[in-house]
Amino acid sequence: MTEEEEEEEEVGIASARRHWIACPECLERQIRSDFAGDLVFRHVVAESPFPFGDSAVIEINLPKREGDSTRSDRSDDEVAAQFVIVALHDLEFFPDTGYSLPSEERIPPSESIQLQEQANVGVCINDNTFSSEWKTRFIPGITALSPDTYIGSGSYSTLLELIRRYLFGSIEEHVMTSINLFLDGRACEPHVTDFFSSIGFPNFIEKETPSCVRHPNICPVLGVLKSSSCTYLLQPKFQFALESILNYSPRALKSSWHIEFITYQLLSAMNCIHSLGLAHGNIRPSKIMLTDSGWSYLSLCDRRNNDLAFKKAFLSSRKCCYAENCSCQAIWEYSRLSSPVDWGFEFKRWQAGELSNYEYLISLNRMAGRRWGDQTFHMVMPWVIDFSVKPDQNSDVGWRDLQKSKWRLAKGDEQLDFTYLTSEIPHHVSDECLSELAVCSYKARRLPLSVLRSAVRSVYEPNEYPSNMQRLYQWTPDECIPEFYCDPRIFYSIHPEMSDLRVPSWAESPEDFIKVHREALESDRVSRQIHHWIDITFGHKLSGASSIAAKNVMLPTVDPMTPKSTGRRQLFTTPHPNRQCSGKKSLNAQMEKPIEHAALENENADVLSSEDCSVLPATCYIDELEESISFSVYAHFLNPVYSLGENLNQKRYVPKPSDKKSSHGMVDSENSSLALNNVNLSSLLDSFEDDIGFKGSQDFLCLEKHFSESACLSEDTAEDMFSFGCTVAELYLKKPLFDSASISVYAEKDIMPGIIRELPVHVRLLVESCIQKNWRRRPSAKSILESEYFSPGTRSVYSFVAPIHYLSTSTSRLQYASKLGNKGALRAMGPLAVEMCAPFCLPLILSPLSDAESEASISLLSDFMRSLKFPAVKFLIVPIIQRILQIAGCTHLKVSILQDSFMRKVWKYLGQSVYLEKVHPLVISNICNCPNKSTASAASVLLIGSSEELGIPITIHQTVFPLVHLFGKGLAGDGIDALVRIGGLHGEDFIARHLLPILKNVVISCLDSSSVHKSEAVQSWKSFVLTDCFITLDGLAKFLDEDILLKEFISDEACLHIKVLCQANLDLSVFQVVATALVSVCQRVGPESTASYILPQLKRLFDELAVSQECMDTRSSRKISASSMRLQRENRIDTRVDIVSVLYPPLASLIGIERLRQSCTTWFLLEQFLEMSYGWKWELLEEAPQSESIGKAISSAISSSGYNPAKLLLTGAGWSVPQTQVAKSRKMFTYGKHFSDQKTVTEKNKDKPNSGMNLHQPWFWFPGTAAYCDGLDFLARAGGPKDDSWKVKASILWATRAHHGTLRSLAVSDDECTVFTGGVGPGFKGIVEKWELSRMNCISGYYGHDEVVNDIAILSLTERVASCDGTIHVWSSHTGKLISSFVESSTSSSPVSSKVNEDLPQMLPSNSATGIYSNALSGSMYTCMYYLSSDDLLIAGMGSGCIRFIDVAQGRKLHLWKVDTVEHSLSSIVSAICSCDGSGELQADSTPRGTRWLAVGLSSGHCRLLDTRSGELVALWRAHDGYITQLASPEDHTLISSSLDRTLRIWDMRRNLSSQSNVFAGHSDGISRFAVWGQNMISISKNKIGLSSFSGLTSNRSQVQRGMVPLKLHSSDKMARNQSNLTAISILPFSRLFLVGTEDGHLKVCC
Repeated sequence: MTEEEEEEEEVGIASARRHWIACPECLERQIRSDFAGDLVFRHVVAESPFPFGDSAVIEINLPKREGDSTRSDRSDDEVAAQFVIVALHDLEFFPDTGYSLPSEERIPPSESIQLQEQANVGVCINDNTFSSEWKTRFIPGITALSPDTYIGSGSYSTLLELIRRYLFGSIEEHVMTSINLFLDGRACEPHVTDFFSSIGFPNFIEKETPSCVRHPNICPVLGVLKSSSCTYLLQPKFQFALESILNYSPRALKSSWHIEFITYQLLSAMNCIHSLGLAHGNIRPSKIMLTDSGWSYLSLCDRRNNDLAFKKAFLSSRKCCYAENCSCQAIWEYSRLSSPVDWGFEFKRWQAGELSNYEYLISLNRMAGRRWGDQTFHMVMPWVIDFSVKPDQNSDVGWRDLQKSKWRLAKGDEQLDFTYLTSEIPHHVSDECLSELAVCSYKARRLPLSVLRSAVRSVYEPNEYPSNMQRLYQWTPDECIPEFYCDPRIFYSIHPEMSDLRVPSWAESPEDFIKVHREALESDRVSRQIHHWIDITFGHKLSGASSIAAKNVMLPTVDPMTPKSTGRRQLFTTPHPNRQCSGKKSLNAQMEKPIEHAALENENADVLSSEDCSVLPATCYIDELEESISFSVYAHFLNPVYSLGENLNQKRYVPKPSDKKSSHGMVDSENSSLALNNVNLSSLLDSFEDDIGFKGSQDFLCLEKHFSESACLSEDTAEDMFSFGCTVAELYLKKPLFDSASISVYAEKDIMPGIIRELPVHVRLLVESCIQKNWRRRPSAKSILESEYFSPGTRSVYSFVAPIHYLSTSTSRLQYASKLGNKGALRAMGPLAVEMCAPFCLPLILSPLSDAESEASISLLSDFMRSLKFPAVKFLIVPIIQRILQIAGCTHLKVSILQDSFMRKVWKYLGQSVYLEKVHPLVISNICNCPNKSTASAASVLLIGSSEELGIPITIHQTVFPLVHLFGKGLAGDGIDALVRIGGLHGEDFIARHLLPILKNVVISCLDSSSVHKSEAVQSWKSFVLTDCFITLDGLAKFLDEDILLKEFISDEACLHIKVLCQANLDLSVFQVVATALVSVCQRVGPESTASYILPQLKRLFDELAVSQECMDTRSSRKISASSMRLQRENRIDTRVDIVSVLYPPLASLIGIERLRQSCTTWFLLEQFLEMSYGWKWELLEEAPQSESIGKAISSAISSSGYNPAKLLLTGAGWSVPQTQVAKSRKMFTYGKHFSDQKTVTEKNKDKPNSGMNLHQPWFWFPGTAAYCDGLDFLARAGGPKDDSWKVKASILWATRAHHGTLRSLAVSDDECTVFTGGVGPGFKGIVEKWELSRMNCISGYYGHDEVVNDIAILSLTERVASCDGTIHVWSSHTGKLISSFVESSTSSSPVSSKVNEDLPQMLPSNSATGIYSNALSGSMYTCMYYLSSDDLLIAGMGSGCIRFIDVAQGRKLHLWKVDTVEHSLSSIVSAICSCDGSGELQADSTPRGTRWLAVGLSSGHCRLLDTRSGELVALWRAHDGYITQLASPEDHTLISSSLDRTLRIWDMRRNLSSQSNVFAGHSDGISRFAVWGQNMISISKNKIGLSSFSGLTSNRSQVQRGMVPLKLHSSDKMARNQSNLTAISILPFSRLFLVGTEDGHLKVCC
């Protein structure tokens, strides 16, 4: 070794030690020695392909203390969090923001560092912990950007306290406290002033001294901890980096607004850094951290990779760890990889044989984002042999087929084909190519037991892990890891109870196995096939037709719109070239002296000798070389470049802004102070403005001029702006702007990459300005922030949500958002800006809150609902309300949510249908098994109040049925109270017709099934059901007069109460409740009715009890005194004969003892029993007091025992509760003063008719509910719009003549009580009538149409209606007056829209439109409509094959799209339109998106899918053989179409639409319309309806035909079947009804 080489090696060693470059084992050992504690070392953070670095991810499990509230809003007893810890040793290589200040500008530590005194951990900076050089160079840079950083000595206790302060939000709590005081009207403190100035209010002030608050977009440094060996920086670990989002889930950047918002945040952080005289120097996507809501942080202590001197020294010395005698030195000593990876360079070396297969695969892993030591995303390698025999290139035995994935080899083609064909989402592979389970199993002998228990199995079983390599290979369908090719330590176990991993018999030792295994990887056989494995793992076989052919289609694990930090990144989209040279050369070369990096760039390195090219024939060389060159060019984006300069490692001081001229937009200190004094609450609120989005091309010139006039102050900040421009371009392009080749062309010839033309115009202006070669012409961050590039709405959103991201408690952040919302900031911002604020603010509501904080949550929710549009309320607010109502137990927030005042707001902003579907079931669930009275009571009151507005049909199906469904399942007393009060609210007719039949049916079903032998659990459950039923019946009886009571309870063939009492196998608590209820009924009907109807039925029961064995035993054994004491003490039934004590005394008092004795022949035995058991004797006591005392005693017993259902456990056999517990769980209920005035109510209604149909009552036509429930089967179901339990009977409940001619269209309002019908009116003109279903009468209408109305659309919740007769009329449903009309010109496509004054006649001018049927072929007529509620747009189909977008709110027509692209002399008519989401993108929780696709049906039978944003044609296919009559998309990815070809078809939009269809046939005529509820459909054809369901459909590509059941409608009174043809249909899903219109003008209500 020459002196020069020795010197270079020494430099490399010194550099490695200085930078603490360490292997994972050494770094972990060092961290554990400095912080001796229970921390988990996860993995090293390595920027290079080598597993070495100076940073690591550690995990701390921190127990929660009382009162702690985590920033992550978790309520677990223990919080697990991950952090990044960086080891620093020398100041020569400083983190990204560590720029030293010049001596004349150095700030004394006492002035620049503001430590939190309350931290009370470690040692402050003023001691001798740090050297003077650290204090003057390192610390000012950190404290300037993160003022609350703890700086001092480090220990494990210090580490824990810093982490606790971060997790529980106390580090920057003082900042949020100051901001909240400012919002309360207090004086503006320095923290508030610094914060607002840093985010640009009132403008971006540049200060000469560091701010006292951290900028909210700069990643916090929690601590600078000095140990005996080195210094550590502690930072939070964020879930995502922008680089990982771009690589694994680019769709998570949902819209251009989200990208613009990230851009604004990045610029704001850069402006803060630059204003302090610093520069970042390494801005790129990997340095921008993101939260799941989209908030970004600019990382400060990530190491730069452009230290060329260090890289050269590192490569020359081949030293990979600072520690002496580290075992990993031998593993990586001869590695020839570059750092960082230059893929083009490595690819050429690999093809030339200068780089081994192993090293090339490692570089591909690094580019795919895989990490050493991270079990969740570990480096992956191929298995190349099966270990059955020693690998021999001359034999085919034992070699793995690299053209197939390991998953395919393990599962087999037949199984994968079956999975792909039968899965809802077609896929072959359901897991990663290398799962966490597999990695931990591979490395089980080296990993801590805690990791194995968390990743493999919670119970550690060492014998379950594969014991040898062949078994390991056969056990897993996953691929290999690099350690099996390089590290023999993986075979040796550190656990005494787990044996070492045995090597195959043909290997002498683990070291020998590694050598042979590595030789197999580098063999010619593998080299010839390895490119196939690359295609499967990283290349073109990951997607498209190639993945299907390779049986490598992966199952998507998450929604594509959800951010991901890991995943399978497809590096190549074309086949990877095979290797041109043998692997022997690269393998042998590693044993020689490494080649210098510079020498490898010599052109001669690409020249191959014939001796080396042993893999490919010489004749193929030229073709393969051309393929390789083409492949390299196509994959250029794998080498992103974000900097134009090369000498970035030199740090220069950035002059202070005050040193520059004011022409650059800077302000002096005097103006700065003046501006800061302008911070006040009123001006802050005025700064919140609407208008999101770039204004348009008219501002491009102004924007360009603004950029050109504002230049950077130094070359360092200019380099930051260059990197910023490259990053912004990548955000929009989803690929890097520059690679190593294009950056050279740009630097030398000033030619920008061609892809820059793909950017939007205003983005392109920004990027071109930032990447100018002349750094002095690049704009500053401040100038861009103040330009018109960002809209006022973007600035408003940023100002609102920025304080929420300080390290403070959720309480203070919630109070801030609530206070600012209350002051009108949200309403001032506009709906779209508020929608963007929601993902940042609403999660605060879900954190554990106190009672006072709950009020702030309710206030914030109300402000958001007021400020958002309907779709946003549905997708943003409703999930929050649902999660609150689903929280177990009672919280003040839940009770507040359940208040009527708040729910009315929800109802108002959501509409009734969304409330019923999303919220109402959860309200009911809070009455079941609810341990807290407040929650159940609030839910009960809400149900009672809502029933009056819902109407009878919806109340029955959505409230009554679900409550009855909860009988026997823990229904609280408030639930029964709700049922009773709902009955009282709607009157005795409602009770008699609807409630009593349900309850009686359930009782009879329980009794009928009780005779059958059932398990104890089932019998217990039935007892609970009967108890709930009779408690409810007892409450309802108090609302009924004597006649109805006699009819419903007594005059039946057998009284229901007595029928239950006659059962012998029921629980005793049932007898007590039923007997008490029977006494109450008797008292209501009076003595005469009791004696006439009840006593004859009771005689049999009394006789049976009198002669029962229990009665005789009691008479002979009981003592009066003890029994009397027991009666006074407990008053409960211990045996069935005790029923006598509940019934006999009250009946004696009611009808007289003599009359009772005459009716009951066994009276003597019964009275003897009462005397012996209870001391009751009629002759010895006064009649009234005695009977009254017993009645009061029994009533007191019932009242004193609360309604406490037993806690039930659902098992396979039913509700399992031992009988011994059932007897102790008495279910009593009393109503107290709820029914104090019931007698008065009953007497007032006594003379009202109770039979027949009262046409003056609402819902008079709605039938009784006896037919809706079928006993225990009914109890197994619950209501809901998608409940399939609705059995359509094709029965007409009511019919009325709505139109003189054909009724052509129907539209049902959100409340299912109002219906609009369109059809032919007097004089054959079109009319629209508004019907009130409750009374079946027409209350108003619109009469301004000249032609037949063919379509009606209700415009959301605005009380506007659009109707179409060839022209579109928008009118008020309240007044019936025209608001606006729209008509297409037959000669021009220019918009024609007329605003009509309300005072003008309600009709169009006579020359406006001639009617769709008289002139449909002209193409200018509207044929159908669809209301796109998400955008408040009306979409109209036309006879010319076009669709017109109409903004009904603004009263103007928008764009016109041509749908029928085939040129004919006669265009197809647009006959049907609907919106759908079939793109494979589910709705994201964080931000709702508008409808993506529009389905358009044509009269030719063709169907089109269009992108609603661009009009781009997504798909077109022939859907039917005839006219398409209707389209609907009830579920994601599903489209339903009907046609005059007599079929219904179901389409899965995730697949090829032209080759798959599920066909429903059965009608003999064309299908004119259909309606959908859940997964069921009702179609109409001529005078018949057809019932069908698309549940359980397969995804076969072949056409599958299914039948449907055609039925004719018939009247419920068994009249003749109606033969009139059906023309329209609409379903009332919550009412379980459907409406049809007929050719003769009738509107019919059916069930």
